[in-house]
Amino acid sequence: MAPSDATSSLPTLTDSAVRITVLLPLGIDTVYDYLTADAANAPEGAFVRVPLASRMVTGVVWRHVTDEDEPRLTHDKLKHIGEILPVPVMTKSLRKLIDWVAEYTLAKRGAVLRMAMSVPEALEPPMMRVAYLASDLVPERLTPERKRVFEVLSDGQPLSAAELSREAKVSTGVVRALAKASALRTVSIPAWPVPEQPDWHLPRADLSTDQQLVAHRLMDQVMAEKFSVTLLDGVTGSGKTEVYFEAVAKALELERQVLVMLPEIALSTQWLERFRARFGATPMVWHSELGQRARRETWRAVAENKARIVVGARSSLWLPFVELGLIVVDEEHDGAFKQEDGVIYHARDMAVMRARFAACPLILCSATPSLESLANVKAGRYESLHLRDRHGGAQLPNIEIVDMRRDPPPRGEWISPPLREALTECFAAGQQAVLFLNRRGYAPLTLCRACGHRLECPNCSAWLVAHRFTKTLNCHHCGYIQRSPDACPECEAEGRMAACGPGVERVAEEAAALFPDIKSEIVTSDTVAGPEDAANFVARIEKCEINLVIGTQIIAKGHHFPLLTLVGVVDADLGLAGGDLRAAERTYQLLHQVGGRAGRAHHAGRMLLQTFIPDHPVMVALSSGERDLFLTRETEARELHGQPPAGRLAAVILSGQNEASVADTALALARIARNNLPAEGGMEVLGPAPAPLALLRGHYRYRLLVKCSRAHLPQPWLRHWLNVLDAPSRVSLRIDVDPYSFN
Repeated sequence: MAPSDATSSLPTLTDSAVRITVLLPLGIDTVYDYLTADAANAPEGAFVRVPLASRMVTGVVWRHVTDEDEPRLTHDKLKHIGEILPVPVMTKSLRKLIDWVAEYTLAKRGAVLRMAMSVPEALEPPMMRVAYLASDLVPERLTPERKRVFEVLSDGQPLSAAELSREAKVSTGVVRALAKASALRTVSIPAWPVPEQPDWHLPRADLSTDQQLVAHRLMDQVMAEKFSVTLLDGVTGSGKTEVYFEAVAKALELERQVLVMLPEIALSTQWLERFRARFGATPMVWHSELGQRARRETWRAVAENKARIVVGARSSLWLPFVELGLIVVDEEHDGAFKQEDGVIYHARDMAVMRARFAACPLILCSATPSLESLANVKAGRYESLHLRDRHGGAQLPNIEIVDMRRDPPPRGEWISPPLREALTECFAAGQQAVLFLNRRGYAPLTLCRACGHRLECPNCSAWLVAHRFTKTLNCHHCGYIQRSPDACPECEAEGRMAACGPGVERVAEEAAALFPDIKSEIVTSDTVAGPEDAANFVARIEKCEINLVIGTQIIAKGHHFPLLTLVGVVDADLGLAGGDLRAAERTYQLLHQVGGRAGRAHHAGRMLLQTFIPDHPVMVALSSGERDLFLTRETEARELHGQPPAGRLAAVILSGQNEASVADTALALARIARNNLPAEGGMEVLGPAPAPLALLRGHYRYRLLVKCSRAHLPQPWLRHWLNVLDAPSRVSLRIDVDPYSFN
């Protein structure tokens, strides 16, 4: 590459310069070679600015190259790095994770690195701010407030007026008065705020004997400071959070960093309140709703080892922790930990590798563990600890089956007579209830009663969902929205468009007609868009401003409401349709979790499941409480068919705007794959076939599925097949190793 204006001021290259490789956060897999005049100032993991064509790009020094590694290129063929950024280096453990994830998921290494460099502004030099240190002058009048200021500054760390005010519990006026009297001297420090530090000394919650035993075992693992994975398996309401808080406290005592991952960070309000009650501070948070300034400050605080604990969504896995002492994955079974866009990975599984490379313990926490985690326990790779009883003497809810064949609701309605009666009793007792239906909007389908025309998204092979409150028809896949038509767009018949099937809005409408004096609220991703909305919802229900919650799966996760005693599942069969191999497992987990919201305090809980298939193994397991028997039989069924976790799967999804081109490319890949299978067997290729969502956002989609035994890894074979394939540029191709969604 010819030097550009951007590189004209770089140092002259000499034979003493050291060759390094730099990985760039681009959709590429290779590293680029550069030179540095001083290897000590550009160690492995350093963030650097380097010339690439006619621009300067920020990357990470991946490796120092020696003559023994590979032949040395002449210096006149390499460019010199431009700038070493004043940022702590990326740790070796995070660089190893990036390499491993790229290898495992078949993603480009640069694309994986981009997730770990998601806040470019955090790499820039920070602005400076005024801070204070104690001087040698002691004021004549040393009040208790002034003493506290000097005590806070006794460790020699400069703090701003606001930070001193907070830590010493004084007004900023006290701080400024001391500075005016020359008892404090001013210094300039970077403008990154010092995070509020949790205090592990504070008294813990009262734990039962079983909880104490489990907590001590987790604390032992933290003190061991080596890699381990523990499945904390406890029934809903058993106090799993308070138990793993003791492990968090031990990591803080050892001055190590902690990462807690939650599937729905937008609904973490109660978790954060419990953390503050235990540790006297709020942890730093990380999720997609954060503003750019908060993301910059959090990323930098983690990199500088000032953030002791972070609670975040799956992307928090890529934060630049320096001294990881513990990782917790709460609700480890939850599908929200699977990232389906960009680099496709499962954050729970990648957390295992991050803990391995960081040599720290990992706690996987759930009342309904995934079959994958249970298989690892059975194989001896994970330890398992159990909490079998609810905390404080609370009892698990009584689960009743409502056979909709025998007790159907009136025509055009969705709440059965037994559920209506249960709701009436609940409200009469002054208690709260949930109606659960995992379907947003008013109705999933709108059709013309005259000609049968169904309103479909023009960009996706999906029906448009009616939203009554906004009078719109929405596609929940691509975001397409149109106004609800007065006449059929096909036959032009007026007044014949009918909403078919229930969504939460329709159930809320029916509940309002049945219980007009009851205060209800719809809770879905449409109505709870972020942490602030979630906090407001939690506050309203805790103040008993809401009697009835009608919601989707986001109400199933982690909430503790003492007066909530009844859960009614409007359509318990909803998740069992289709050919998803995890349908039964997911449905059981979801219904078990939502039922766990009932009766968590002093009032008995009750759950009613409306179903047309009461003999289904999921319904039988829920009503009988035989969780382990259900999981055992589900595992045996998977083993019989060689499905995960007994076997391995990898999906190849091809997409493009020309359906014929996509189909032809999929057929070509299938032929290559079948002609290049392992000679010893153990692997098969299924498909290609149009995806269930055959059209998504204007792109036609075909899928292949690679199925193999645990003895095989599909990645080397996939890599070989794709190298042979001559795919047209207009066809995009994605690899999903260990797929969770089959859409």
